[in-house]
Amino acid sequence: MQRLTLDGGVPEKLKGAVLALGNFDGFHLGHQAVAGRAIQRGFHERKPVIIATFDPHPVRLFKPDAPPFRLTTLDQRERLFAQAGADAMLVFTFDRALASTSAEDFVGDILARQIGAAGVVTGDDFTFGKGRTGNVDVLRELGAKHGIAAEAVAPVLSDVGRISSGRIREALAAGDLATATQLMTRDFAIEGVVQRGDQRGRTLGYPTANLTLGDYQRPRYGIYAVRVTLDDGSEHPGVASLGIRPTFDPPTELLEAHIFDFDGDLYGRTIEVALHAFLRDEAKFDTLEALTAQMREDEAAARKLLT
Repeated sequence: MQRLTLDGGVPEKLKGAVLALGNFDGFHLGHQAVAGRAIQRGFHERKPVIIATFDPHPVRLFKPDAPPFRLTTLDQRERLFAQAGADAMLVFTFDRALASTSAEDFVGDILARQIGAAGVVTGDDFTFGKGRTGNVDVLRELGAKHGIAAEAVAPVLSDVGRISSGRIREALAAGDLATATQLMTRDFAIEGVVQRGDQRGRTLGYPTANLTLGDYQRPRYGIYAVRVTLDDGSEHPGVASLGIRPTFDPPTELLEAHIFDFDGDLYGRTIEVALHAFLRDEAKFDTLEALTAQMREDEAAARKLLT
């Protein structure tokens, strides 16, 4: 899987590709339908397939003070795109220059000249160009002038309506992991570099790998059954606290994952913590003994769910 940018250029072997175009944050069932159609076309037309995404998210440019809302990092999306069968990922840097590009120049200069796309697949609600003046009909019309066959994929529906990243964010904020997992087809996962903490977990018999939450959507604060993937590819069950640790001062927002039956050094290593089930809300305990007793109950509940 190659990661491409417009500044770096598209190699000749990938010119004439079918491009899946969207933000694809979370790469949920709707996104997978768009990517799947592009991959299907690439197979039948004997063309390479590129999945394009935007980073930073357009919302971050127009609303820089918006609370964190990301569902996936670029690295996570790259792995998901590779698993879907794409040949490359193209990252559009969403800045003022791109935001001010007209719909005509986006198609004629960027899609046709710079990328050399032969086909483009989007969702039916895709918009582009300065002031969001371009939509799927405009994309078809402008694409045809440049030899680009554009098509839109119908929305994927569930029992709660149209599948969207917004619906997943709402589910995570409510602690409704079942819905989030159903819409994404996998558990929501937070990836980061393990930070050195205050060692409180180790003194309580529960050493933890601590991650900051960065730009991720904040799930409901609480205790979760988790699966932790290490940088060597191994996966381990565990239990995690996600929140501000109300028993300790000062309140510090962290994801603290305790991996069952593991005794390795993870400081400075990149891990991914997948939230499998919400166990309970976080709580403040009057004594460390009461906290430890509850942690033992949390461990037992998580082990039961994960084994």
